[in-house]
Amino acid sequence: MTSMEMETPVQSLLCLDGERVEVPIIDDDEPLGDVVRKLTNYLTSAIPDVAYTFEQMRSAPVGGHYLRSLIASLSENSHNPLIVSALMVVRWQFNNVEDDDWGLNDSRAQACEYVAWQFLCHLTRREIIDFLLQELPSPRHNSISMAEMERGLSGLSVPAAESSAHVEGERTPLLRRASSSLQYLFGSRKTVDSPQGTEGSLTKTDESVSDPYSFFRGLNALEIATIAHAKKFLAQKVVQRVINDIWNGEIVFWDSLSVHSRKRPHVFNKRTADPYSRLRVPIYRKAFEAAFFISFLLLYYAVLVERKFTGIGIFETLMYIWIAAFAYDEFGGMTDAGIAFYQMDFWSVWNLGIIGTGMAFVITRAIGLARDSDPITDLSFDILSLEALFLVPRICSLVSLNEYFGSLIPVLKEMTKSFFRFLPVVVVLYLGFLTTFTMLARDRLSLREMSWILVKVFYGSANLGFDIAHDISPIFGYGLMLVFISMTNILLISSLISLMSMSLEGVMAHARDEYLFQLSIYVLESSNSRRLTYFMPPLNLIPLLCIRPMRLFLSAGTVRRVRIVLLKATHLPFVALIVAYEAGRRYVSRRNTVLPSMSTLPGDTRQASTIQPDLSSRYSLRLPASGGAHPQTPAPGTGRTGHSPSRPSGARGPGAGRANLTDEMEQLRAQVERLATAIASHARAVREEEN
Repeated sequence: MTSMEMETPVQSLLCLDGERVEVPIIDDDEPLGDVVRKLTNYLTSAIPDVAYTFEQMRSAPVGGHYLRSLIASLSENSHNPLIVSALMVVRWQFNNVEDDDWGLNDSRAQACEYVAWQFLCHLTRREIIDFLLQELPSPRHNSISMAEMERGLSGLSVPAAESSAHVEGERTPLLRRASSSLQYLFGSRKTVDSPQGTEGSLTKTDESVSDPYSFFRGLNALEIATIAHAKKFLAQKVVQRVINDIWNGEIVFWDSLSVHSRKRPHVFNKRTADPYSRLRVPIYRKAFEAAFFISFLLLYYAVLVERKFTGIGIFETLMYIWIAAFAYDEFGGMTDAGIAFYQMDFWSVWNLGIIGTGMAFVITRAIGLARDSDPITDLSFDILSLEALFLVPRICSLVSLNEYFGSLIPVLKEMTKSFFRFLPVVVVLYLGFLTTFTMLARDRLSLREMSWILVKVFYGSANLGFDIAHDISPIFGYGLMLVFISMTNILLISSLISLMSMSLEGVMAHARDEYLFQLSIYVLESSNSRRLTYFMPPLNLIPLLCIRPMRLFLSAGTVRRVRIVLLKATHLPFVALIVAYEAGRRYVSRRNTVLPSMSTLPGDTRQASTIQPDLSSRYSLRLPASGGAHPQTPAPGTGRTGHSPSRPSGARGPGAGRANLTDEMEQLRAQVERLATAIASHARAVREEEN
């Protein structure tokens, strides 16, 4: 990739060994492709031949100066809302390029995270929300009309009057190309808006050439960061504050339930928000999801204890409903997120295991009842017994929110990868000895018997191997068995343990980043849906059976109104629980802030001024106010021109000040560097005038 093929506006010129590196100025309305190309060219030139780590970029003599110049240029001259998303796309590109021995592309990928983090430190809270959560615009020709989304006829032709209105709605997938990244990879897609109204024809287009970043259309910067594995960026406090606010419901994407509602990120306002919009808050969704899994597990135990061979009982009927509701909800989540983001969730494998085992049970159970076969029915219950392997860990998924247990998940993933990478060596060695031993004992032991003997020997039954060695071969048996036991029980197992230990140490060295990365995926997976009306399982089967058939003869607006009315009717108890919980939380917060001030003497102003901030700080972190979230006041001179975001008033406690100390120091350091650059430029200009 050439570095400086594209001419870009220049903010400043830096010199290194006679080469000039131009700092690009990104226009406010510049498209994503141009922003990505400018940043790619600059970062390729800024890190030409020396690799840096993320920590070294702060103090690197050359590369760090280039990056700080880019940060200053972006923070002072650009208001393009695609900057952070473009940096994450560039990071994804560098991460997928085959690297050389110097690790330059990895350093450039980390530079994208560093620039994005420092750029956010110059923004106000309102701007941070916009830059991180504003979704990339989708091409008009690849959009789905509102009528198609509501009627579920994306594969069929629609009237011209309806197909001309391309409006994103609640069923528009996050990842385009028919909601599948697989179709993106293979370069084909299903056309929705055919010029002549053809019905679902498959076409080969050159769209991937004209728009290579359509893979990320419909995603926000945080979702692109998870796909790009930008773990350092996601672990920064300025980003984690946004993710925590999304988790707690301080930042919401829907504030009302109406036909014309649109998804947009904003700060929650209790006075104007619809109470039913609190159903979309991730912490409440996960709480109700945990209750659903607990009820699922109870039904599972009841069916296995009842174990009816002659018919279907009430508990088994309810479990069928639970399986169908969970499968439909999981399919809807996969459609909303797309394959690329869906597979990032660690628990998606367990969800698919629950669905697959449940469907296998239903099929074998139906066959057993239809044929009146007790063996098949008994097999169906044996299959159902396997459900606990996926259902019980899935219920305990909330434990992963804890930092200690959450750090164990990436450890388990890396150790599993190491095991499967080492497994071919074990298989090759096992097949070699199995062939030899089977041929030596061809008249005495069968292939099946020899296979199980070697498996037992491999897992530690060395005595069995020596006992059977004479039966295998009086001449070669003992020697070959000694070699097999030595290689398996000593060499291979020791090597496997060492390899997995190295994986464990590598992950634990970055345990906090790994935990926050998994936590970010966990939160974003619960909030990235485009559906206005989200029905909790098993209530999600009601619109599937009652409202979906209405799409054939009712307008999109009417269908949406019906869905909203049905949601309010069926989810009233859930909303009542949420409202009661938030009211109790606000009451406890007010009570804890009032009581300390009443307990101090009127004349003891020193004690009141000392104790009150500590208590208010502690409780403000534990129980944030419902009307806003943590304000972030930028350092003087770092506010963005042309923006006047509304920020909640109120002082932060000393505990919150310590939490923000790192970001404030970075802001002050950036100001000092800009001031030093301005002084140096002024001095250089004075010297040129004197000369």
